[in-house]
Amino acid sequence: MVLGPLMVDVPGRSLLPEDRDVLEHPLVGSVILFSRNYENVEQLRALVAEIRAVRSPPLLVAADYEGGRVQRFREGFTRIPPMRRIGREYRMDRARGRELAQQAGWVIGAELRAVGIDLCFAPVVDLEYGVSEVIGDRAFHRDPDAVAVLAGAVMAGLRDAGMAATAKHFPGHGAVVADSHVALPVDRRELVDLEADLRPYRRLIANGLPSVMAAHVVFPAVDSLPASLSRRWIEGVLRGDLDFRGAVFTDDLGMAGARHFGDVVRRAELALAAGCDVLPVCNDRAAVVDLLQRLDARPEPVRALRTARLHGRGPAPDLATREALLASDTWRRCTAALARCLDAPPDLSLDGEVT
Repeated sequence: MVLGPLMVDVPGRSLLPEDRDVLEHPLVGSVILFSRNYENVEQLRALVAEIRAVRSPPLLVAADYEGGRVQRFREGFTRIPPMRRIGREYRMDRARGRELAQQAGWVIGAELRAVGIDLCFAPVVDLEYGVSEVIGDRAFHRDPDAVAVLAGAVMAGLRDAGMAATAKHFPGHGAVVADSHVALPVDRRELVDLEADLRPYRRLIANGLPSVMAAHVVFPAVDSLPASLSRRWIEGVLRGDLDFRGAVFTDDLGMAGARHFGDVVRRAELALAAGCDVLPVCNDRAAVVDLLQRLDARPEPVRALRTARLHGRGPAPDLATREALLASDTWRRCTAALARCLDAPPDLSLDGEVT
């Protein structure tokens, strides 16, 4: 059975019979986990194993896990600094900042892989324009070249740990005030004026970026639909102009930025027609059931293959268990560096610049 296009969630810390019914449906191909799914490391590992045992090939298991405000599992996991902190280190010492970004990626990937999770939705490559509170300190930097370097380092760290990276939120969420979780953001720039936002994607794609998450942001000069539902953005710009060959996720189809464009089935149809591969639908089991009953999406081997390639790779033999990971010199060195970054004093800013 190939992996279907829907990414769904589960409500608790173990699977209920109704969860298994949903996960066995051929339209489902992946699962996203949240803080509510976490009690401790052993429980999380058992839940992931339960999910993976439901289907063959196993469902893809993911978490939104960037560091800072967006770190779903905390107790028992290394605290990851917000990416703005790493961007600050880069401003002071480029080699040090790049190394820290790679260490953050490696720790995220190694700790999640140690409990069986395949994929995290990171890095954020939105530019820090100083206007978007929902992005804020999740962004590395205002300079697109710095963002490209640091996001590339996180991607390399994740890859070294056996995990694929997902760059988000294509083509950019940093220049709009509205938060797509609760409103529909509109960015009125022309396509030519978005080159800085696209530059990190060009660099990452050239270096083998495995996946991208598209934003629920409308760019009316390009298309009346948000990028996540727009064939002009996905097939035209991302796959055409930027020559991207990896998997494309929409942002959560339950968010307000998507709800302006029809019921959940219509949103899913638009996303698939646009060329997206994976459609997350989170925190709304009724919407998931509606999709399973009404969405007509035939299996597409190319889409399923792009998704299957995101499965995590096994750890190195000397890191085959969580215990071995935590005892390794690499883990100790990386986590010590991240702790020092968290403990460093903030920048002194005299001109009101967001740091």
